[in-house]
Amino acid sequence: MPVLQRSKRYREDVKKVPPKPLGVEEAIDVIKSFKPAKFDQSVELIVSLGIDPKQADQIVRGSLSLPHGVGKTKRVVCFCPDHLAEQAKAAGAIRAGGQELVAAIEKENFTDFDVAIATPDMMRFVGRLGKVLGPKGLMPSPKAGTVTNDIQTAIREYAAGKIEYRNDAGGNVHAVVGKLSFEKSKLVDNINAMIGQLRRAKPASSKGQYLKKAVVKATMTPAVLLDVR
Repeated sequence: MPVLQRSKRYREDVKKVPPKPLGVEEAIDVIKSFKPAKFDQSVELIVSLGIDPKQADQIVRGSLSLPHGVGKTKRVVCFCPDHLAEQAKAAGAIRAGGQELVAAIEKENFTDFDVAIATPDMMRFVGRLGKVLGPKGLMPSPKAGTVTNDIQTAIREYAAGKIEYRNDAGGNVHAVVGKLSFEKSKLVDNINAMIGQLRRAKPASSKGQYLKKAVVKATMTPAVLLDVR
């Protein structure tokens, strides 16, 4: 495999990264000191958890409305009975409906959205879409708050930037926590809120060190170690 060639800017930024874990405020200072890109970069928190991702009772999954949002709106669709479709659209859904929406995804491969909300009674139809929506992380889930009868609240929250998180196969959670243009205090609040959420989500069967490692980075920057002891 060819060796990844890092840009000169990236190599210069790496020199600014301390070798030891930093507090959240210090870490944001480091990231903001990097040479700017030509776009407003997203800031991402990556946490390695002491879980066994192969065990169903150790999956860490949920959703969270960060204190200051993530700096972007999300495209939401809603699987609901037809008589609720207009309410869903009024709350911010780009498309809403019942079996007609399910058919559109099956036949047209329509997946141009970020979040799918569903009423519980629609899941027997939405279940058919598992092979399409599952790999893209778009399948509605009660744990994430995307299967609910209160579709208007869920749509408004997700459209405004509520995030959904789930550990990957390596036991890591990746979460966008804002934009690099955010004030430092807002990024600090968002990161602390996400770390707090993960602490509360610790599975009862997880043994040993739970928050093993955490880093924060922007889209085009090196990662900075966080002290999450």
